[in-house]
Amino acid sequence: MQIWEAAVLGLLQGLTEFLPISSSAHLRIAGEFLPSGADPGAAFTAITQIGTELAVLIYFREDLMRIATAMIRQTSGIGGHVPEDARMGWLIVVGSVPIVVLGLLFSGAIETSLRSLYIVATTLVVFGIILGLADRYGRRRKPLAELSWRDGLLLGFAQAMALIPGVSRSGGTITAALMLGFTREAAARYSFLLAVPAVFGSGFYQLAKSWGEPQHVALAPTIVATAVAFLVGYIVIVAFLKIVSRASFMPFVIYRTVLGIALLALLQLGVITP
Repeated sequence: MQIWEAAVLGLLQGLTEFLPISSSAHLRIAGEFLPSGADPGAAFTAITQIGTELAVLIYFREDLMRIATAMIRQTSGIGGHVPEDARMGWLIVVGSVPIVVLGLLFSGAIETSLRSLYIVATTLVVFGIILGLADRYGRRRKPLAELSWRDGLLLGFAQAMALIPGVSRSGGTITAALMLGFTREAAARYSFLLAVPAVFGSGFYQLAKSWGEPQHVALAPTIVATAVAFLVGYIVIVAFLKIVSRASFMPFVIYRTVLGIALLALLQLGVITP
C-alpha cells in the first residue's frame, strides 16, 4: 500500500466511522479500486479506527472524565460521586461485553469469510432498510437518562453486529436505540460513548497482534491513515451531532441501499471479485 492510498483510506475512515453507513464496508470496497487492488484487512481497519476514537476522546473528554471519576469514587467508597454518571459508566461496560466475547469467538470468520463483498453489499441494504424503519416508526421520546440495564445490553449486542462489515457500529447502535424509543440525539450520543472501549480494545489488540509482522500491517501507511482518520473524524463528530438533532436518517438509508445495489451489480458483472 502506497502512502497516498493509506491517506485515502484514512479519509474514508474518518468520514464514515460515525455515520450509520459502515466504515469497514467503505474501506473494504475502496481497497478493490486502489492501485494495490487488495483488501486493506481487518487489522488495518481496526487500527485506523484508533484515530477516530481519539477524536471521540477529545470531543467527549468532559463527559468521559466525569463518568470515569464517578465510577472510581463509587467503587472506592469516596463520597461526592454522581450516581447517574457512574451508572452510565457501568452501562457502557455492560454494553461492551457482547462485542468483546463475539469478536474473540468469531475472529477467524471476521478476518476472512465475513469480508466477502457479497456479504458487505447485503448488509448495507438490509440494515439500511432496518435503520429507515426504526427512524420512521420509533417513538423517539426517551432521553439518555432513561437507559436501563436491559437497554444497555441490547445496544451492546446491536453494536456487536458491526463485526460484520456493512452493518455499521454506529448504525447498529442507533437503529436499536431508535427501536427502543430513544431520541435521535440520545441514540447518537450513546453510540459514540459505547464505541470507545470496543474500538480501542479492538485496535490495540490488532496492533499488538500485528507487531513485528510487517507483511500484515505496514507501519508507515497505517500511521498516515490513522492520523488522517483522527483529523477528519473530529470534524465529522461536530457536524453529525448538529445535523442529527433536526434531520432524519433517511439520506443515509438511501445511500446505503444505492451503494449496496451498485456493489452487487459490479460483482455480477465481474468488474470486481468478492
